[in-house]
Amino acid sequence: MIDISKIIQGKNLTELEVQLVQYIVVNIDNVLQMGVRRIAKENFTSPATVIRLSKKLGYAGFVDMYYQLLPLVKKADLPQSGMIEDYLEISEKDFLNHNSLEEIQTFINNVLNLRQRYIFIYATGFSSIAAEYLYKKLLVLGRKTIVASGSDSIGVFENNLEDIGALVVISKSGETQLILDKLQAAKEHNIFTVSFTKETENRIAMLSNLNFKITDHNKLDDRNMLPNSFFPSLLLMFEFIVKKYVESMIKKDQNQ
Repeated sequence: MIDISKIIQGKNLTELEVQLVQYIVVNIDNVLQMGVRRIAKENFTSPATVIRLSKKLGYAGFVDMYYQLLPLVKKADLPQSGMIEDYLEISEKDFLNHNSLEEIQTFINNVLNLRQRYIFIYATGFSSIAAEYLYKKLLVLGRKTIVASGSDSIGVFENNLEDIGALVVISKSGETQLILDKLQAAKEHNIFTVSFTKETENRIAMLSNLNFKITDHNKLDDRNMLPNSFFPSLLLMFEFIVKKYVESMIKKDQNQ
């Protein structure tokens, strides 16, 4: 059990509010997906009480509280081994060598801000591993998401065309024919399309409404046999986009 005394110290919380903090800490992996209403219901109180608690603790709102508490709780969960922390420091410019903040905002507006329609993610081969990661990331953000790969029936995509608001595809080469076919179908149905590919010119990038370029150090290594930072950089790009999204949500919450 994590000691929450440092979190609540000097905050003059009621017994119910202390209970809410304990609940949020214990369920830190799920509370963002649960949302304020379900947290309130589970603790027999109102959503307003949860929001008021976040303000009493000094946060801008519930989302801000979650993202501030998450690293504290996760760090407390780790064994104290005495090892020195050694994290890779990656600056903003590393993500913006081939991409722009305007393109990230376009992704937020047309993909992350979708509410009623589905985000469809498609990739094949090694890229499908990254697609699965993005799929789960979007799910915990509360987005309606479908993921498929080359091994799935074409009907998974075609039978849901009317409900898809955005198609996100991943292709290291930028030339995967199965993905080109999906992009063409999406274009014919006026679906917003996003691709993540290598940084050089390719057909998938050209056909997409929005393309994010990831540096591929071994462009002729189609089988991904050689060491390459493409996929690690791709995952970090996902996280950078989510970071910008969360920052925009916090700013919006502060302005309300």
